[in-house]
Amino acid sequence: MTNAYDSSTISAAAVVDALHEHGITHAVWLPDSETNFMHILLTDDDSIRLVPVCREGETMAIAAGLWVGGKKPVVMIQNTGVFESGDSIRGMSLDTSMPLVMMIGYRGWTRHGATPDSAARFIEPVLDAFGIRYYLVEQPEDMERISMAFTEAEESNRPVALLMGREFGA
Repeated sequence: MTNAYDSSTISAAAVVDALHEHGITHAVWLPDSETNFMHILLTDDDSIRLVPVCREGETMAIAAGLWVGGKKPVVMIQNTGVFESGDSIRGMSLDTSMPLVMMIGYRGWTRHGATPDSAARFIEPVLDAFGIRYYLVEQPEDMERISMAFTEAEESNRPVALLMGREFGA
């Protein structure tokens, strides 16, 4: 667990600011224990509508519907949710050329040697298999990668992933 005052923690407020900067209208999301601070901020945010789901597999279809309706969603799920969402990612994001940013919680990620959690070991090869570019965001210095992902998604009309390597701080 990270300390809310740890300067190496990604600020939930900074992430929400980045979402505002890129005109995000909806966050399609299955909250988890690592994203409590982000959930609190988005629940209280009037300009980004929080769309909770029961299963990660629902996120792509909901995001596609919002996009077709002229909105700008972001999908926020954990890496295990990407595995569940595989066919929806293929059919709803890749085949429709949807410029979607997926903020993926990198559960089990460790930069310090062996990664025993298979969810962390498999996510990058799965994204590679789908041809989805991804950026690791785990420190405040990585925040510019959020803008890079939004720009790339819009320019390529393809989904781009942000692997969120740390939980959000207050």
